[in-house]
Amino acid sequence: MLSLFTKSSEKSDLLLLALFAVVVFAMPIWLAPFGAAYPDLMQRFAIYGIFATGFNILFGLTGYLSFGHAAFLGVGSYTAVWTFKLLGMNPIPAIIAAIIVAGLFALLIGFISLRRSGIYFSILTLAFAQMCYNLAYSVLTPITNGETGLRVLRDDPRLFDAPTVGDGGPLISHIAGIEMTGMPGFYFAAVLLVIMVGLAMRIFRSPFGMMLKAVKTNQTRLNYTGVNTRPYTLAAFVISGMYAGLAGALLCVIDPLAGAERMQWTASGEVVLMTILGGVGTIIGPILGAALIKYFENIFSAFNDQTLNDIFSFLPDQLREGVVSVTSLFVGEGWNLSLGILFVIIVVFLPGGVTEGLNRIGRFGLRRLGIGRKSKNEDETSPAPGE
Repeated sequence: MLSLFTKSSEKSDLLLLALFAVVVFAMPIWLAPFGAAYPDLMQRFAIYGIFATGFNILFGLTGYLSFGHAAFLGVGSYTAVWTFKLLGMNPIPAIIAAIIVAGLFALLIGFISLRRSGIYFSILTLAFAQMCYNLAYSVLTPITNGETGLRVLRDDPRLFDAPTVGDGGPLISHIAGIEMTGMPGFYFAAVLLVIMVGLAMRIFRSPFGMMLKAVKTNQTRLNYTGVNTRPYTLAAFVISGMYAGLAGALLCVIDPLAGAERMQWTASGEVVLMTILGGVGTIIGPILGAALIKYFENIFSAFNDQTLNDIFSFLPDQLREGVVSVTSLFVGEGWNLSLGILFVIIVVFLPGGVTEGLNRIGRFGLRRLGIGRKSKNEDETSPAPGE
């Protein structure tokens, strides 16, 4: 049954999407025991799930590894903030504008980068992302506000906002008077996550998705048969960039601020880790990877020496000091070291990511229940054709 989460089937897609929606909308309930049921973190689970899902359309289906997807995340953020500044704090126009601009930007970069494949493609995308970062940080400061970041100000035009909007308190995005903070903000991001996952399922099942998988399997053979693969890979690149633009816009719905740091190569590397950690080429895997990384970032980065001393208070003083000094290397500012260890363990023992582990557990449980043996016996006793 768990194979539904790794292999899309036309019959099971609707059921899987409905089950996924229930799990996402119930996150405040089942995440409470893990200390992760507060809206800001759950919003980030949904947003980075969208980001990783879009990246998986490119990397998981075509095999093209981009190290520059953070550029589209940043472009989406800057576009959303400028839409807030010019039109108003309604997130719908900002999201639409961010998707369109990020898609056009991806079309330009993809048209150039996809002239090469393999490591050369990856280096090209990394180079473009670093150029975008430097442009945003120090060159296009009238547009991006440089290292300070671009934010919505009270004296911005905001043409379609009512005169009373923003007269007191912080400027917050809203839909029909409902502020996109707290639980409403989470459910807004959750609805978009479900929609984008449903769209990804359709892409995986479509003839277009089948062609992308063929590109990943053997692009050279396709070229020899006369198939021009560049339009397909370029379309996948643009769709992936539009997903990233949507994620960047949603980050600004949480906090109307866009900074150049979202375009850094580390942000591009993070989405690669999310996808590989969850399971490349699967539907749910990248979302699991994104949630795991953001959860560990939230938990491990909050630890400090005082917290560790409280945890190991039962140990003798000298032993406790040694344990705390060693453990502190893996938490707080060094939480990335813990993430690196986790990533190595997953890649070595579960090359298919977390979804492979879930499938193994599911198959083991089914064997323990005897379901696998029952199916096998039924196959053996079924009459042969013509009998």
